[in-house]
Formats: sequence, C-alpha cells, structure tokens
Amino acid sequence: MAEASQDMYHPTEKRVLPIIPLKDVVVFPGVAAPLAVRRARSVRALDAALAKDKLVLFVPQKNPSASLRAGAANDPKPEDLYEIGTIAKVRESARQKGTVRLVVEGVVRARVQKILASDPFIKAEAEVMPTPKFQKTDRVDAEGVSLMNSFRECVNMGANVPFDVLLVVMNVSDPWQLADLVAVNLDFTVEERYAVLSSRTVEDKLAHAREGVNRQMKVLRMARELQAETGKEIDKMQKEMFLREQLKTIEKELGHLGGGGHSEAEELRKKIEAAGMPEEVKAKALKELSRMQAMPSFSPELSYIRGYLDWLIAMPWSVRDKDEISLRKAKKVLDEDHFGLAKVKERILDFLAVQKLAGKTRGSILCFVGPPGTGKTSIGKSIARAMGRKFFRMSLGGIRDEAEIRGHRRTYVGALPGRILQGVAQSKTRNPVFMLDEIDKVGNDFRGDPTAALLEALDPEQNNAFGDHYLEVPFDLSDVFFITTANLLDTIPPALRDRMEVIEYPGYTEEEKVRIAVDYLVPKAQKEHGLASTKVKIAEKAVLRVVREYTREAGVRNLERNLMQIFRKIARKVAENGGSKAWAIGPDDIPAYLGVPKFRQQLAEKKDAVGVVTGLAWTEAGGEILPIEATRMPGKGQLILTGQLGKVMQESAQAAHSYARANAKRLGIKGDFNKDEDIHVHVPQGAIPKDGPSAGVAMTAAIVSLLTGKPVRRSVAVTGEVTLRGHVLEIGGVKEKVLGAHRAGIRTVVLPKDNEKDLEEIPANVRKVMKFVFAETADQAIAALFARR
Repeated sequence: MAEASQDMYHPTEKRVLPIIPLKDVVVFPGVAAPLAVRRARSVRALDAALAKDKLVLFVPQKNPSASLRAGAANDPKPEDLYEIGTIAKVRESARQKGTVRLVVEGVVRARVQKILASDPFIKAEAEVMPTPKFQKTDRVDAEGVSLMNSFRECVNMGANVPFDVLLVVMNVSDPWQLADLVAVNLDFTVEERYAVLSSRTVEDKLAHAREGVNRQMKVLRMARELQAETGKEIDKMQKEMFLREQLKTIEKELGHLGGGGHSEAEELRKKIEAAGMPEEVKAKALKELSRMQAMPSFSPELSYIRGYLDWLIAMPWSVRDKDEISLRKAKKVLDEDHFGLAKVKERILDFLAVQKLAGKTRGSILCFVGPPGTGKTSIGKSIARAMGRKFFRMSLGGIRDEAEIRGHRRTYVGALPGRILQGVAQSKTRNPVFMLDEIDKVGNDFRGDPTAALLEALDPEQNNAFGDHYLEVPFDLSDVFFITTANLLDTIPPALRDRMEVIEYPGYTEEEKVRIAVDYLVPKAQKEHGLASTKVKIAEKAVLRVVREYTREAGVRNLERNLMQIFRKIARKVAENGGSKAWAIGPDDIPAYLGVPKFRQQLAEKKDAVGVVTGLAWTEAGGEILPIEATRMPGKGQLILTGQLGKVMQESAQAAHSYARANAKRLGIKGDFNKDEDIHVHVPQGAIPKDGPSAGVAMTAAIVSLLTGKPVRRSVAVTGEVTLRGHVLEIGGVKEKVLGAHRAGIRTVVLPKDNEKDLEEIPANVRKVMKFVFAETADQAIAALFARR
C-alpha cells in the first residue's frame, strides 16, 4: 500500500467518490480482490475513477437474492446498498466483450453520508472510517488465538484454502487484520462478511468472525459425516456385486458338474419355452435373455430387460377359452340380464349363430350406439357369459395419447405395453370379449391420435399381427371379440366407423321402464339397503309416476336413483323405529319421498281449436306431443317463427307457408293474407331447442286451419315432412312418437304412407287401441285433422 494507505486519511475526512455496488462480494481494506464489472452504470463509474485518481467506493448490495426477485439485481438503487463500504484502488483493468475485469486493493473503510447523483452513475459523499486504535489485552489475544485455531481446524476438515494463504494467516499478529483475512478466505455469506467489515471494535470484529467460522465448521463436519455414510453404501454395493458375481460363477460350475445349479436365467428360459410363443417371438425373447445374462448385476438396464421378458411371458400366446355357444342359453342369459331390447337381442343372437357355425365372425366388430343408461356395457358382460369367455372392459373416455393404445417404446423410463395388450394379458386368454367403452369420446392432441391406432386393432384384415411399440413383436388379436359402445356416431371418425357393425339402442319405453323397475331395480334396491326381510311393495302406478314426473331419460339410471332414494328413506324409518312394519307405496305417496314433481306430463288439448295442431317429437327420453300454434295479425305478409326452432324446422315452416299461398284458392283461403297480414307460428316450451323436418305437415295444417277458420281435432296428432308440392315424406322415430301420443291420451295418429312398415315395432297393446291414418299428400293429412262439421 505504497500509493494509498489508511494513514493518508483523517478519521472524519469526507470525500466524493463514484460507487460500484457489489453482489455476493465484500472488499476488505489491505486485501487485493479480483472483480468483474458488467453493469452499464458501474462501468461508467469505473471510467470516471480511472480518469481521475482510480479510487472507487465498493459497497455490498443488500440481500442479493431478494434483490434479484425484486428485479433490482441488474440496476440496484442507493437504498439497495449497505451503509458501509471500502475505498479501493484499481490496480489492473482489462475490457473483454462488455465485461471489465479488475484487480483492486482495499484501502480504507468509508460510510456513505449522502447520495449526490444516480445517473450516469451513483456518486456519493463518504466519510472515511480508518481502523480504530485499540489496546491488546489478554482477552483480545485469547480471542485472536482461538480464531486462528478454528481457522486451522477448518482447513484440516477440507476448507478450500491454499497453503501459502494459510501460512500468511498463521503469521498475522494484528487481530483486526486477522479477522479480515479469515472472512475473506473462508466461505462466509455476504451478511457475515459485512458484519466483520462494519464492526466498530476489535472485540465485535473477532466475535463476528468466530460466528462465521463456527458455521463453516458445522457445514464441513456435516459434509464429512455424509461422505462417510456414502462410503459405507458404496462398500455395501461393491460387496453385494462381488457376492453376486461369485454366485454366478458357482452356479455355472455346478451346471458343468451336473450338480443341478438353478438360476434366475434358467427359470426364465423354462418359462419362455412353456409360454407357447411363435418362433420369431421366442427367438426375440431368448436373445434378450442372453443379453441379460451377459450384463453385470449392477447394470440399470437389467431391470428393464427383466420387465420386458415378464410381459412377453405373461401374454397368452396359445391360451384360449373354449367357446360354448348355445343360442338357447344365450337367449336365456340375455333375457335374464336385460328386459326389452328385442331388436338388439335379435341382432346379437344372429351374430352368435354365425360365430357358432363358421367358428369366426371375421369382419364384424359390434358397436352399440345409444343414450346413456340403456344397458350397452352390461349387455357386453352378458355376451361373454353366454359364450363362456372372459370379459374385459377398457374405458376410452378422455384418452388423448396414442401410446395408451400402442404402448411406449422401451427407450422411455417406465414404459409399458398399450392398454389393449395389457387387457389381453390380464384376461389370460387370447380370445376374451373385449369392450372398448365410450369410443366416441376419444380425443387427440400433440401426442398423436388414438383413433388412428385403433384402426389397426379393430380391422379384422390387419389385427392378426397387431404391433405394440413396447413388445416390438406382432400379437394376433383376430380371436378377440371386440365390442365398442358410444352415445353418438357423429364424433367417431368415418374410417373407424366403417370397421364396425352398428347396433342402435333406441331407449326404453315407459312400459319397459316400469317392468324393469318392478322386476329388477326394486328387488335390487331393497337388498342393497338391508331391507330384504322387510315387506316393501311399490305399486306399478307409483313407479309409473316416478318415470313420468321425476325422470326424463332414455335409460333407467335416474329411475334407479329415485328408487334408491325411496328405499333410503324407508331404511331410515326402520332404523329409527325398528319393527317389521309392511310398507305399501302408492302413486300419492311418491311426493313424500321424492319431493315436488320435476316434470309435467303434457296432455292433449281439452277442445278443438283453430290454428292449433298436435305434432309429435322424438327425444332421447322417448316421444312427446308437440303443440304448434299459429295466429294472424295485420301486417305485410311476413312469417314470424318463435320457440327456439332450428334451421331445418324454420325451413319446414317456410315450405308450409308457401304451400298455403300457392294453393290458397283450392284450400278455400280468402283474402290477400300474403299482403295485408303477418302469420306468427309458435312452438311452446321455448327454452328447449327444436329441429328436424317432421313437423312440416303439422305446421301446414296449423297455417291452413288459421286461414280457413276450420278447427283441428284435438284427439288427432300428426307427423311427417312436407314438400312444396304437398307430398308427405317418410320420417324416423315412429315408435317413440306413437308411444308419446298414447301417453298423452291421443288415439288417432296421422303418419306418412311410407312409414306404414314401422307399425311392427309398436307394442301390440298400443296398436290395439290406436287408429292410424296414412297420408301421401298434405291434403289427405289436413282432411284427417280437421273437425267434421
């Protein structure tokens, strides 16, 4: 310190100096330190110092990690700095790609008194703080020796301190300088170093230095303990590896000597031989087994190969259930498990008959499509029971990763076969009944399209050699009886839909729901609620009221929930009061158990009216009547449509309006209604969206009735699509619509002539009390609808 020393400064001297904030570094007086300056403001401060006397005030930055989170790490403000720093002389400087590398030598401590400027760099007025004069007492000497001994112990425990630095520290006699050197050369935190730098007395300085050394000794002691524990684990692993290698050698020698040596590899080889694998698969398995034997026991790949071989052995390459197809048994099973669904059962029995005669139904994969709760999944279990096969269900809802179907490649950690082959392995037979549930809800994203992978699995021309990414060998899926289920066909890709034979579930009629509830659901609920010994009788009319006023569904899930609620309330009363009271529940008792009815049954109009026609609508929950109202008012010939009608239904109304205008004279319509009047057609229950062409005839009749003043018979309902020429076209859902009319008290239904063939689907008891009028033209339908004078 020939050029600058503490002796050159007076204790209260004030100097104006540029400030360079330091992050994670503290400069001490009398110590040289290498620094790297990158911040633009700090570089400008350095340039100002180099142009003058090369003196800079280096001040530590408070809590650098917190400053970094606050966004101040690259541009600290004066309030982000500590109060005390070190005036240092720049000895060397070199610029390199935006960074200035320095060697500075600390001169004297200084306290920041006043910030004079923040731009273009921080400039402050600082008060010099030379080393205070102190008296070397026995206490100070003892603390200095203690600190020196602790420093030596840290070095012996592994602290990274060069030998020449150790010699310098051990020969320092000044306790103030000793504390600075210890703080610089051990791994102190910024806060610990600043505490040493800013100390006012030698006693405080030595105490702060000793705290930092004690923490450093604690860390080094913990590191030594951890290293010792790690060494023990390594020694244990080496010992185990050595013993395993010895065991392998002993087993090999015993094998040569005919001693019957038995190893894991030999056990796997026997399982591979007994698995009935095809030759190419067997060759692949034996090759992987040879690789496993050649690997050291500590190799991480060993467990991957073992897992792969376990999956190959677990696959049912030659195991199959013997088909026991008896159509009489199959019909009995289907009737026992499911009520109604006659058409569905007939299709399934036809399918099983072909399976029995041909041995295989190659080219046919069943797809059950219908509303929720109609028994699609449960009928798959019945098919498996009827065929004597195992049943496996896989839900496809929400699957978006193609690897879920085809498996992950073995290069990935935790790789597994696809869920199809996992299901086959779990079934332990190569010909299970495999149900792919909710196939219409498969998604796709950046990980691939699962439906594309299903194409191969469900294609009878390709699935005899299904390729899984994990197994890497073909597996024959042609013996698997695949059944898929869906609520809608629209979301299934056409290529996948083309590979399946679709069987539609129309949903249950009211009569079928009542029968299912009485014969199946009520006994099941009674047993599940612990009321098997209690006499409970729910009248059929009570069940019918539940169906009509508390559910709106095609299946029976909500019906079952409501019946469960009834039995829960009965179980509670039995538990509270005890006894074996008999319970008889009639229609009037239902609100006491289920509350206020949720739905109102729509009935036919009470009297004939002009411009009001009873149409018919199909819903997933069954058929319903659909009143259509028309009225007229002064206007300009506009047609107003309300009731949340879809585009197709709006076009049907426009076609009906055009038909009435074109045939006004023949229909007996008087006046220029198309010029002087507006016609408003409304379909009640406006909150419910409605669409479809089957209300065309009803809308035509409503408009004609309105314009001619002829009332429409309230006891007649009509459905059918109408053309501009007045032809009545075929529509769908005849069964559900007729049953809806029957429930509403209507006994005459006007249908398109082409729908006459659909009467066979309607239950005989309904056909017996209903009258059907078949119309080919709108005129015939209107004639049947209008009241006779």
